Amino acid sequence: MNIAIYIGKREALKDSGLLTLIADLEKSGCSVDILYEGDLLTDSPDILLSVGGDGTFLSASKMVGGRDIPVMGVNMGRLGFLSENRAADVAGAILTGDYTIENRAMLQTEAVTGDAGIDSWPYALNEFTVHRSGAAMLGVQVSIDGVLLPTYWADGLIVSTSSGSTAYSLSSGGPIALPESKVLIITPIAPHNLNVRPLVVPDSAEIRLKMDSRDADVIFTADNRTASVPSSTEIMIRLAQFSLRRVRLRNSNFINALTEKLFWGEDIRNND
Repeated sequence: MNIAIYIGKREALKDSGLLTLIADLEKSGCSVDILYEGDLLTDSPDILLSVGGDGTFLSASKMVGGRDIPVMGVNMGRLGFLSENRAADVAGAILTGDYTIENRAMLQTEAVTGDAGIDSWPYALNEFTVHRSGAAMLGVQVSIDGVLLPTYWADGLIVSTSSGSTAYSLSSGGPIALPESKVLIITPIAPHNLNVRPLVVPDSAEIRLKMDSRDADVIFTADNRTASVPSSTEIMIRLAQFSLRRVRLRNSNFINALTEKLFWGEDIRNND
């Protein structure tokens, strides 16, 4: 089996758990290729291991480039929903096939007018966002399948997948969605009107954003990538035609992750 390991930070190679994982894979006859930020995935490994946090996993999702390569997140001790697996649990699961592969929806964007400014990879696993670039609030006109919503007046707006529901959207007051939910979530960032709430729409929807800004540019992000784009740009967001294949260990599940990482239901009455 050919295994590629993408390491977000080189100092991770000093971690004893990661060194043991690599040694166990090589002892079992696996070919292991170590990759760092900026490296290209030139071949097609059986699995790409992403070592780090969720930010590293997002970079790994770009690295596979829409190819049919499963990605497994290996957590190095920080909060992570995409990178949830301990290094000690990974080698045995890979070697025995004790895992499943789930398909995670990806988003795609393009500029209807102007320039969306997100290089040659206009995709995101978690979310796309627009932010104000100056001190003045940002107006975002949103249409869903051609139906115009009242303008959002806020610091910005998030359009996320169900995978991204536990990321930026959650910190802005958005709902949590199970990863297999076929939905997109529109969440305002610090809205300037109290009667605005996050909105859940089908993942078949085509979402268009137009900005009303006093500034010449707005900030546009795609997961962990950022670009400055003209505020006159009209942006279209929809579901990509491919998904990310994510490796999940059989003993893991999303509800347990919520309980362990976000202390879901933490209450003295639930101690039993």
